[in-house]
Amino acid sequence: MPKLKCSDYGYECNYVIEGEIEQVIEEFGKHSDEVHGIDYSKEALMQIILRKS
Repeated sequence: MPKLKCSDYGYECNYVIEGEIEQVIEEFGKHSDEVHGIDYSKEALMQIILRKS
C-alpha cells in the first residue's frame, strides 16, 4: 500500500496519506496544492510512488 509524507519532500509538515494508489495520488495532490501551493500532476505523483516501491 503506497504511503506519502510531506516530510519526505522537505516540508515541515506532518501530513501522511496511505491507501490505494488512486486515493493517495488524489489526496496528496490536493493537500500539496492547497497547503504548499505546489500542483503535482497525477503522472508525477505516480512516478514518486513507483520510485518508493
